[in-house]
Amino acid sequence: MSVVPVLRPADYESRLQRYLFERAEEGRAVRVGEKEVSERAEIVARYAELFTRDQLEALRQAESEAGPGDERERLYRLRKTCEAGLISAELAEREDALENAILAARVEFKRDEMPLRTAQATLAVLSDYGERDELGRLATDVSATFNDERLEVLRAGEELEAEVSGVADAVERNEEEKGISIRELEVALARASEAAAEVYTQLKDRWLERLLGPEREEVPSSSHVAYLRRLSPLEAIYTKEQAVQTCMDTLSRLGFDLENEPNIKLDLDDRPQKSPRACVIPADPPTVVHLITRAQGGLHDYQAFLHEAGHALHYAGCDPALPYTFRNISRDHALTEIYSYIVEAISRQPGWHARYFDLTDQEAEQNAEATVFMEALLFRRYAAKLRFELDFWSRFPEDGGTDGGYAELLTAATGMEYRREGFLADMDAGFYSADYLRAWIRAAQLRTYLEREVGGEWWASRETGDRLRELFREGTKPSSEEIAGRIGFEPLDTGPLLAELGAA
Repeated sequence: MSVVPVLRPADYESRLQRYLFERAEEGRAVRVGEKEVSERAEIVARYAELFTRDQLEALRQAESEAGPGDERERLYRLRKTCEAGLISAELAEREDALENAILAARVEFKRDEMPLRTAQATLAVLSDYGERDELGRLATDVSATFNDERLEVLRAGEELEAEVSGVADAVERNEEEKGISIRELEVALARASEAAAEVYTQLKDRWLERLLGPEREEVPSSSHVAYLRRLSPLEAIYTKEQAVQTCMDTLSRLGFDLENEPNIKLDLDDRPQKSPRACVIPADPPTVVHLITRAQGGLHDYQAFLHEAGHALHYAGCDPALPYTFRNISRDHALTEIYSYIVEAISRQPGWHARYFDLTDQEAEQNAEATVFMEALLFRRYAAKLRFELDFWSRFPEDGGTDGGYAELLTAATGMEYRREGFLADMDAGFYSADYLRAWIRAAQLRTYLEREVGGEWWASRETGDRLRELFREGTKPSSEEIAGRIGFEPLDTGPLLAELGAA
């Protein structure tokens, strides 16, 4: 039997870079519809030496011997990546099987058959209210048939994480990795959500009437959320054809030439199996960063493009001299989400709507208000989702994972009816909801800072681009909370966010 060598941290980091590149490219190919079969398990097998108990122990030992500072932080992140890799190696075949089954799933609608992902994307563009209800119900029913497999994979992963990390409690484990108290964050967000409740109700009543029409139910199904995000009744203004050029010009005013940025690989094509959810895949920052969108018409195309451009510019703009770990490995996603949110926030500026869409000031103000409504809806949804996930993982040792509270919490927060069967498909790993919410707070703080330092036209100023570029150069090294301190805010100060939502 051959002995698997234990790599020194520097060699481990180099080998890990190649593994993560291959895994990212495989995930990209499946996500964009170039492949219909995921082969992640084969990649994991080729790099098996990265994810052994001996290798993990060697990294843990090197971390314990390192002095405080950047080197210990780098080794900590390498150790956590090794832990995650051990778990992934155990689960890769099961995860591939689940992913492939979902890719193969079909939804029967109006005597036609379509891939589940196509059905989910179609909800954003289907104009008939009743048909959206029906297709949303059918898609949720098909997705829910995979819940037993999702739960089996989730339970197996949780058991492995507890064993490999030595921390049995999922909440405690994620708090340690993020370096925050998730429970304190949830309390602050619950207060903010409550403070915004009255303004949100007014916005909801006004914009559901305008966007869904008088035939809508008092509490519409969440099947309509994608249609709302697209601001579909306004699609004649926010056309699919204009989206890319408008976003490119918007970014150019900040000093970013995305179209000619060699490090950013754009995938804007529409394919049947392409996920409707836009994303960035940083395969090897700063030199290989994929920006992926699936345009369908409507304002959401513009917002999704700008959001993902923030991610792409961050990864492609990091200092290439940084160690690989500080270019592509972070404790969580809260840092990079700041930059996606602040760039997307441009689409909530009335001046942006007036400049690019030939609107009067009054029309621009009205349409910008619609984006604030959607931002408030999504914020309240994620605050409720975090509450559910805290409850889910707190009771997980006793009940093994149930939907208790999911539908009730999200429905109460948004005024849209969520079905309990969606609780697992809606759950991202590692309390990603907490990262999104921290970024919501931080991006609002950053916008307040930019308004103070650059001025009201911060969203069309090269000075803003210069300030962002300096932040991007740090890669994934700082935490979201460190950024708050630099721009003069306490991490849980939700005042700027409430001001953005019109509640302060």
